[in-house]
Amino acid sequence: MIEILYFAWVRERIGLPKERLETSAATVADLVEELKAREERYAAAFADLTALRVAVDQELTEFDAPLDGVREVAFFPPMTGG
Repeated sequence: MIEILYFAWVRERIGLPKERLETSAATVADLVEELKAREERYAAAFADLTALRVAVDQELTEFDAPLDGVREVAFFPPMTGG
């Protein structure tokens, strides 16, 4: 079971701040494909991965990161300085 967190406009598009789900995904990218296949709102949120960042167990990573043993995946837009 993995907890998935959504922040900023990702949360707005999906309509949830977080959810828990069982997945057979091997990588973050595989998880994204599973989510996109669920409903149109997920497809819209994950349409452009270059506009997203991902953290696995609170560590920034890439979309090819493995999910073996992972408890939490978070998706959010890039942080802006200021």
